[in-house]
Amino acid sequence: MADAAISLRSSMIGRLGLLQRILPTLLIFAGFAAYEPNVASAGNLWNIAVQTSYLALFTLGQVVVLLTAGLDLSIGLTVSYVSVASALTMTQFIDNPALALAVFLVSGLLIGIVIGAFNGFFVAVVNINPFVVTLASFNILLALSSTITDGFPVSGFPPNFSRLLVDAEILGIPVPIVIIAILLAAVAVLLNRTVFGRSLYLIGSNRRMAFTAGINVKLHLLGAYVLCSALAAIGAVLLTARAGSGEPNIGGSLALETIAAAVIGGARLRGGEGGVFSAIAGALFITVLSNGMNLARIDGYIQQLCIGAIIVLSLIVDRLSHGSSRSS
Repeated sequence: MADAAISLRSSMIGRLGLLQRILPTLLIFAGFAAYEPNVASAGNLWNIAVQTSYLALFTLGQVVVLLTAGLDLSIGLTVSYVSVASALTMTQFIDNPALALAVFLVSGLLIGIVIGAFNGFFVAVVNINPFVVTLASFNILLALSSTITDGFPVSGFPPNFSRLLVDAEILGIPVPIVIIAILLAAVAVLLNRTVFGRSLYLIGSNRRMAFTAGINVKLHLLGAYVLCSALAAIGAVLLTARAGSGEPNIGGSLALETIAAAVIGGARLRGGEGGVFSAIAGALFITVLSNGMNLARIDGYIQQLCIGAIIVLSLIVDRLSHGSSRSS
């Protein structure tokens, strides 16, 4: 009887949490739709879904390191560097489209893994603050992205290249969206059903307890940063294929957007909380907000101001809610 009551209470709390994360997005969407009817058009709804899927993938990478009480400020520049570097590598095999595609995919993933290993090594092994490490990576990758192509896009992709990674569909769903959905599901299983995933939560909640429990904290931290950059690299490859060229600025303000989306979705900067749903819910909120402001013709600088203000507000709400739960 007691177990049933606890289960019912947990289910109700979960539903309230779901409503709490989704309701602001629905309200914002309704507000923009009332102001600009095109927001609710079928074409724009599909556009929101596609943009959300990409941002959710990048945000999930950020969530993985946030679980460990870490941070990755270099995620946007990882995307930019992977885009131009993998595109440059692929153009060396333009006469063999199949080989070019394989080189493009493998080189992009390997570059992401190397960047993640670099960040993870200095965070986990050398024990440098994640903010400092990833900020250094940000500047290194910014310089590399700008210099290897002199700031110009990398073009000259093989014929029919976009048809393989952009136009192809599975059951009417574009291949990139299918790939992202599979990755989100795989990471959900990794975080919730494996020792590695559960260890990340414990490390973020109480690192000393994790060490006492026999968890190899350094190895798990390294794995978290590698996974983050690997997810960013896969997203970068898909975005590059979609754009049809390697873009040195394709990462844009992803660091800010992924942190905002993660926090809005329920992840905590102090670690120990978050997951795939956090990434999806937060990405949907940011996408709906940005999409609505674009269609309402709101200045880009004001949009950045709004996102920054939302981050601060989310942190305040998070602090108050956790403070009240501890006091009770």
